[in-house]
Amino acid sequence: MNRQNPLLSHSSPLGKLRKVGSMKIGIIGAGNIGGNLTRRLTALGHEVAVANSRGPHTLTALAEETGAKPVPASEAARGAQVVVVTVPLKAVRDLPAGFLDGAAEGAAVIDTGNYYPQQRDGRIAAIEDGLPESRWTEQQIGHPVIKAFNGTYAQDILDRGRPQGTPGRQALPVAGDDPRAKQAVRDLIDELGFDTVDSGGLDESWRQQPGTPVYGSQGDVDAIVKALSEASRERTAEWRA
Repeated sequence: MNRQNPLLSHSSPLGKLRKVGSMKIGIIGAGNIGGNLTRRLTALGHEVAVANSRGPHTLTALAEETGAKPVPASEAARGAQVVVVTVPLKAVRDLPAGFLDGAAEGAAVIDTGNYYPQQRDGRIAAIEDGLPESRWTEQQIGHPVIKAFNGTYAQDILDRGRPQGTPGRQALPVAGDDPRAKQAVRDLIDELGFDTVDSGGLDESWRQQPGTPVYGSQGDVDAIVKALSEASRERTAEWRA
């Protein structure tokens, strides 16, 4: 979930956050969410390769700021234990064929995407017919995904992370079918300074799509659990083509 204004600073009063050990992470998409994940994850000591649709030469500033390696989208997942796909939904079909082939065995693939039919993506019939957005993305890329960060403000990634156990710590919903991959993503989010709530399998991920109570929430675990329970599967007019 992106704010429109560019984010110019990544300093924040995070305190001491839990470390999970350095990993190779590929990020495909360098907009607000992808850019800020690049900033935070490199600051935590992870080896990050970042790509966008325009090519590595357009990522020089981000690379100089963070130490991340700019690469073509076809190479971002090479050797990665975690791959973040954070591109507009309409661009998912345009990702390079086989872009995940070089990822580490068992790599967790995070989908941060949202369907914005009126605002950006146009009509996607399967989603209009009720297929959860991340299930559609999974089908397009041919790899299981974990849905996370889709309802998170990009600014929050930079400045709302807090150490484990902090009262009122912001929580993020995480959906997916692979328990091991889901736990890897939850551990990474914890390292970033956020609690998580398991929102179920990918078929339940509609509970965190745009227009639901949890979308854009900055609440703690209890607030997120409540919001997920109050979700309606019916898409409102604003979020239909």
